[in-house]
Amino acid sequence: MPSLALADQWRRVRSRLQAELGEATFNSWFKQVELVGADDGRVALTVPTRFIRNWIASHYADRLGELWADEDAGYTRVDIAVSAEVAPQRRPDAAPECAEAAPLRADGARGAATARPAAQPMPQPMPQGFEDAGVGAPLDPRFTFDAFIVGKSNELAHAAARRVAEATDVTFNPLFLYGGVGLGKTHLMHAIAWEIRKRDPERKVLYLSAEKFMYQFVRALRFKDTMAFKQQFRSVDVLMIDDVQFISGKDSTQEEFFHTFNALIDHNRQVIISADRSPSDLEGIEERIRSRLGWGLAADIHPTDYELRLGILQAKADEMMQRNGPVTIPGGVLEFLAHRIVSNVRELEGALKRVVAYASLVGRPITPEMTQEVLRDLLRSNDRKVTIEEIQRRVAEYYNVRLADMLSARRARAVARPRQVAMYLSKQLTTRSLPEIGRKFGGRDHTTVIHAVRKIDELRQADSGIEEDVDLLRRMLEGGHGPN
Repeated sequence: MPSLALADQWRRVRSRLQAELGEATFNSWFKQVELVGADDGRVALTVPTRFIRNWIASHYADRLGELWADEDAGYTRVDIAVSAEVAPQRRPDAAPECAEAAPLRADGARGAATARPAAQPMPQPMPQGFEDAGVGAPLDPRFTFDAFIVGKSNELAHAAARRVAEATDVTFNPLFLYGGVGLGKTHLMHAIAWEIRKRDPERKVLYLSAEKFMYQFVRALRFKDTMAFKQQFRSVDVLMIDDVQFISGKDSTQEEFFHTFNALIDHNRQVIISADRSPSDLEGIEERIRSRLGWGLAADIHPTDYELRLGILQAKADEMMQRNGPVTIPGGVLEFLAHRIVSNVRELEGALKRVVAYASLVGRPITPEMTQEVLRDLLRSNDRKVTIEEIQRRVAEYYNVRLADMLSARRARAVARPRQVAMYLSKQLTTRSLPEIGRKFGGRDHTTVIHAVRKIDELRQADSGIEEDVDLLRRMLEGGHGPN
């Protein structure tokens, strides 16, 4: 066991790290770090997974080296090893020298730490965290439930994600989250994973994109290692696949996904999927897969409204002030941005960061006038840009039809006419090509869009009601993107 003096030093290092990083970040990366001992000027620490070890080496190596040097200048190196891979016959008070140790060497200068490349590990039948084996993707520590701003457009998806993350048994299986780009699907998936790991670290949670699932499967085929692939994916407690629409048209990948999905569901393991549209509207996905994806709960995330955008900006402003010190952002600036940047949350956050960075670099106070000057190109783009998603949503609301029906294969007149109007407006109000518009409407061919445009042109000449509908919708859409 480490000496009492060394243990006291470690407690002080941990305390200073926690004060500097904040409780959430500290708990994410350092809560499970354990002190093993010290020997020959080296301090030995262990962590439960290679992912945590690599993250600490990449992001906190310098600071960790500085803090140990403050405690005892005799320590010139910190070794971090994965606890499961430390050779059991070694003395517990000796610094591990196994291949998995990731040394952080001070090189004679305080805090000047560098990470040595780790050797390849011995094969393990069941890694503690699948990110470590290169199977899954790392989780973003910023994407937690506490950091997710809830509004009317995402409250169902948020509530369902919370229920799945906090439940001791499987509730909705699968949970299917869908919505446009930059609306929070990935944030919620990461938040679920963090919450599950916090509540039950023993549960095996695997998060990855559909593209990476396909890559891993193709790699397994190439190296004739499909049995290992099946074992890895079918032995998890929670499987999370982001952007499942990307396996569209990939027949072999869909076949393996189908069997993996069934195996997990049959064994009462939780499956969580995200996509840019509802299960029934996933073009290029086999019918049997679409049917199974709709077994559980499908929760839609709608485009943000003004109140939600303002709430997100306020939260981001608070976060910036906590991280960067006092930053004066007038409420009028946040309201201005919430009115003008309507495309998605990522662009909204990027606009705020850009304004704050400009003010900091040139030493100017943040004002609505300065904001308009700095974001001139972005604001012009948003003023000009009416999105196809916004057109679809407005047209569906206007004609009182479900958005999912309008994007589906249904041909009933009550659905087909609004769909044609939406295609017509998409051609008139956006710069998207005909094939792009067709893809946004359930993967339809560009000839379908051409037919819709011609049909609405004809109806506008012959039917005053259609003419009024189209003109009113155009004014609503164009007005919604101008100054408020």
